Amino acid sequence: MTGWTRRTILAAGAATTLTGCMPSFGGSIEGVGASGPSTDPDFRPQPNADYDAWVAAFRSRALAQGITQDTLERGFRGQGFLPGVIDRDRNQTEFRRSTEDYLALVASDEDLALGRTRVGPQRATLAAIEAQSGVDADVIAAIWGLETRFGTRLGDIPVISATSTLAWEGRRGRFFEAQLIAALRILQSGDTTTDRMLGSWAGAMGHTQFMPTVYEEYAVDFTGDGRRDIWGTDPSDALASTAEYLRRAGWRTGQPWGLEVVLPSGFNMAATGRDSRRSVTDWAAAGVRPARGGNLPDAGAAAILAPGGAGAPAWIVYHNFTMILRYNPSNNYGIGVGYMSDRLAGGRPLSQGWGPDETGLTQAERRELQALLNRAGYDVGTPDGVVGRRTEAAISAWQSARGVTVDGRPSPAVLAALRRG
Repeated sequence: MTGWTRRTILAAGAATTLTGCMPSFGGSIEGVGASGPSTDPDFRPQPNADYDAWVAAFRSRALAQGITQDTLERGFRGQGFLPGVIDRDRNQTEFRRSTEDYLALVASDEDLALGRTRVGPQRATLAAIEAQSGVDADVIAAIWGLETRFGTRLGDIPVISATSTLAWEGRRGRFFEAQLIAALRILQSGDTTTDRMLGSWAGAMGHTQFMPTVYEEYAVDFTGDGRRDIWGTDPSDALASTAEYLRRAGWRTGQPWGLEVVLPSGFNMAATGRDSRRSVTDWAAAGVRPARGGNLPDAGAAAILAPGGAGAPAWIVYHNFTMILRYNPSNNYGIGVGYMSDRLAGGRPLSQGWGPDETGLTQAERRELQALLNRAGYDVGTPDGVVGRRTEAAISAWQSARGVTVDGRPSPAVLAALRRG
C-alpha cells in the first residue's frame, strides 16, 4: 500500500503492492520533501505536444465518468508533463537488500529515536484508532515510519501531473489512467486541493502513501472535519485509514504479528519460509524457542523466517504478519514493520547478531569502514553499515589514490589499511 519512498523501495524483491507501487532503488533516501512542489526541473511541467493532445482526449473520457468540467479545470491548472516521472518508471532497479541491511536502513536507532519523538504526541489518537479498529497502534505507527519516516517525507510531486504523465506514456496506461480519474474524484469531493495533492513520482500520497484508488476505498475521516485529509500536518486521518485497510484485510485483534526466536542446532532450514506453516506445538517440539525466553505465543498456524540462515536472527510469524504483507508483499517490509512496532512499544534490539556478510565484515565493521572513509575525505554520508554505490565509489577513489587495484569492494584488508591511515 505504499508509495515510492525509501521504505517500500528498499524492501527486497517487493512486487507491486495493493496500492500499485513497485521497488525502485536501494541505498539512499529518495529526495522528497515534506511539503511544497519539487524544485527538481525534471519534476516541473515541461512542454510536450503529444502529452497535451492526450490530455485533451482524456477530458472527454473523464467527463463520461462523472468528472465535472470545473474539476478538470482545477485539477489540471498548473499541471503538466513531468519527464522525471518517465525516467523513474523506466529505470527501476530492484536491489535485493539483505534483511540486515534493510533493518539498518529503515529501523536504525536514529529511526527509532525519530519515531518516538513523532509518535509520542499521537499516542492518544493511536489508542483511539486501535480501540475503534482493533489494529495494534504500534503496527500502525511503524507503517507510518517505514512509509514516510513518520511524516517527514511525504513526497513533493503533483499527483495529477505524475499520474497523467504515466497514463500518457502508456506502459501501464490503464492502471495510471484509473489513478488519475480517482485523483480527480478526490479533488471533486473536496477532500483536498490540487496544490496540496502531492506525493511520490508514482502518485502515492500522504503520511502512509495511499494510491488514489486505494484512498477512495479505504480512507476515513477520523477527525470528523468532513475531509479525509491524509496530507496535512495532522496524521490522524492517514493513521486511521491505514488501520481501516488492515482491519478490512483481516487483522486479528489482540494477536501478535510475530516474535524473534532462536533455532536449535541442526534445525532443518528447509522448513523455513512463509509457505511452511505449522502449529506452535510442532515448532516448539522442533526446538524453536523465543529469543527472550518464555513460551511461543499460540496464535494459530505459524511459519519460521530465517533470512540470514542458521545462526542469524529468525522469527516465528503469524496471521497478522500476512496482513502487514497486504501493505507490501516483501518479507523484509513485514519484518521491518514488526520489528519497528516492537521497538516503539518498548521492546529490545535483536538478541542475535548477523555475523560477517559476504565481504567478510560485520555491520559494525562496515560502519567503521565508512566512518574512516569519511575521515579520510571520501564522503559516504552517514555511516550505516550498508554498502551501496556511494560507499563503493569512495573505496574506488581511495584505492586509486593509493595506487592499488581498484575494485570498490569493502574487505577486512581495506578496513585494516584505513585503520592504519
